[in-house]
Amino acid sequence: MKRLLPGKMMRLLKEIGELADEMGYPAFIVGGTVRDLLLGTKNIDIDIVVEGDAIKLGKVFAEKMFADIIIHKYFGTCSVTTKAGERIDFATARRETYKRPGAMPTVEFSSLKDDLSRRDFTVNAMAISINDNNCGKLIDFFGGEKDLASKHIRVLHDKSFIDDPTRIFRAVRFEKRFGFAIERRTLKLIKDAIKKEMPGKVSRGRVKKELDLIDKEKNKLNMLNRLEELNLWRYAAL
Repeated sequence: MKRLLPGKMMRLLKEIGELADEMGYPAFIVGGTVRDLLLGTKNIDIDIVVEGDAIKLGKVFAEKMFADIIIHKYFGTCSVTTKAGERIDFATARRETYKRPGAMPTVEFSSLKDDLSRRDFTVNAMAISINDNNCGKLIDFFGGEKDLASKHIRVLHDKSFIDDPTRIFRAVRFEKRFGFAIERRTLKLIKDAIKKEMPGKVSRGRVKKELDLIDKEKNKLNMLNRLEELNLWRYAAL
């Protein structure tokens, strides 16, 4: 971790870990940052999940660093931007439920395991502790490290693309970015969701956001070809 994160960022994480210890909160780096650290790829976008009040922790950290903070109370999240421009996102561990396919989720604060279980793919559902007593410990409930090693994109549960069909576009993006393969069962679930026209149940804005992310990728041509192969262009044109 020290090798791949800038020294200044490591010092910020140490500061956050110490504050979390003082407040009695387990705190973790999560998601894409963990994935990229394990892949040996630099990623300075830091997401912190807290089993506790993430907004409270973010406020204390921002005050100590004389940093700017933006708060989103409904989701229990905040974003802190330091004077040097480093951004760290804080989130209270939560579970999400969906009232209908493609809808925005209903949020309930919960545990780290629940928080990781709501994520899109196993490779994005790992965490690293930043508390002093187990700093650097990898938490991997769903086999993400194994899927990284075998180069697979795998969903965490069979309703994943029903709950959030935009994950189909993300599966394609990650598959082609890393030179991975969408795992066989996951690919079947994608094709089943497309047959049920699930991508058409989310807003145009959410689909456009995923396409804009693809457009920024170095390997976007292969991603676009994969979208065409999966018959997803009709949703891109909505």
